[in-house]
Amino acid sequence: MDIFDNMMMGFSVAVSWSSLWACFIGVTLGTFIGVLPGVGALAGISLLMPLTFGQSATDAMVMLAGIYYGSIYGGSTAAILLNLPGSVTSAVTCFDGYPMAQKGEAGKALAMTTLASFIGGCFAIVLMMTFAPPLVAVAQSFGSPEYFAMTVLGLLAASTLSQGSPVKGIAMVVVGLLLGLVGTDIQSGVARFTFGSRELLDGISLVVLAMGLFGVSEILINFTSSVFATSRQKVDTSWQAMWPTKREWKDTSGSMARGSVLGSIIGILPGAGAAIAAFIAYSVEKRVSKTPERFGKGAIEGLAAAETANNAAAQAAFIPTMSLGIPGSATMALLLGALLIHGIQPGPLVIQTDPDLFWGLIASFWIGNLMLLVLNLPLIGIWVRMLLIPYHILYPCILFFICLGAYSARNNPIDIFLVIVFGLMGYGMKLLQLPAAPLLLGLVLGPMAEEHFRRALLLSRGDAMVFLTEPISAGLLATAAIIVASTIWSSLRRRKRALADTAA
Repeated sequence: MDIFDNMMMGFSVAVSWSSLWACFIGVTLGTFIGVLPGVGALAGISLLMPLTFGQSATDAMVMLAGIYYGSIYGGSTAAILLNLPGSVTSAVTCFDGYPMAQKGEAGKALAMTTLASFIGGCFAIVLMMTFAPPLVAVAQSFGSPEYFAMTVLGLLAASTLSQGSPVKGIAMVVVGLLLGLVGTDIQSGVARFTFGSRELLDGISLVVLAMGLFGVSEILINFTSSVFATSRQKVDTSWQAMWPTKREWKDTSGSMARGSVLGSIIGILPGAGAAIAAFIAYSVEKRVSKTPERFGKGAIEGLAAAETANNAAAQAAFIPTMSLGIPGSATMALLLGALLIHGIQPGPLVIQTDPDLFWGLIASFWIGNLMLLVLNLPLIGIWVRMLLIPYHILYPCILFFICLGAYSARNNPIDIFLVIVFGLMGYGMKLLQLPAAPLLLGLVLGPMAEEHFRRALLLSRGDAMVFLTEPISAGLLATAAIIVASTIWSSLRRRKRALADTAA
């Protein structure tokens, strides 16, 4: 049976009234869950999974999957309007989305995220339909040396996310790595840097860190600013003002293409996730841009690249989950649990034993993404009206949702204290002009790098050459070395040019 026949069978399942209703409920709830700061797909699926117990396995998976990628869509809303990531994956959206909102382009930023999310999701669905078996084979070839090399490449690329000196970016990566050491050691089970607190045994939550660095710090900056305003500016939400111009389509077409490819590849790898895809896509886009100084100040290309990548990764994460039964994240593990509850054994045999479920789910992705496009574009006018709310009303509400999101992420009271600490830390970093993005990526990749580094050395009996004898690992490390060399070279050139200008 070819791809066309499979998709026809899938659409015959997905267009049934029960599946359409499940898809609509899923993407709608997912969008609103994504808008709420700190809640995210994992908490949303956990809370709403009991609603699916009376449904068929196909309808249940369609609804839960809709909640998952719907929350990725919705997470960008608060990030753009309030500099408050609705989820971890939308942290990168803050870098250029919020500056666009400050310039009165909130409607255009929200429209671009919706369109970019749709394009990234569609690309990953095509990839899933066409290349799932060979891509899964490539993902299976990744062992601990390859994963460690990939994380090293990501950490070095993180330094390019910073504005100004690369030294500041590397310093923030190191701070993120140190924060990633907090918690229980993976190999020995020994508590590290917990200072006797049981609440820190699970480590520091990335949701808490992101909300503190971006949300709380932004509130503190505005309260202490000499130009503090009582209300926010009005935003033009007419279709003409929100729709990207021909020049913007031209500028973002390459960004969305690169973000789709990178997001799909990274989404297939277990443990990587949409957040890492967004960070790496943004870093690559800044690297290839002819005007990298615009990034972080409202560059629509950076916004498009991040949103395309994280939505492509969210869809591509279903490839190893459904084809191999290997969850790439905690959310995917929860979806596998839903399959088991409905009596479906996940793994390679799902395609043969339950083709209606497999292809019906893929077909529902097309319908769900189209629903999100139709749902989100009209809502832009409603969302931007949040900008008209006076600060003295808006900020207490934001702080309430921040504390609620921080607590609900892990039901851990100390996370409320930590989000305040990280908010003060983010306020100080903004005063010192230290970048927050490399710190976030250091916390994301640090534990992963440590785990695979130690595992690779255990498997090789302490032989460090294992990282160079594996072709993929050696290639990734060589790319990392090229990035370091090019960064040093560009820094020396800038210093030489500055000295020449001073002398002149």
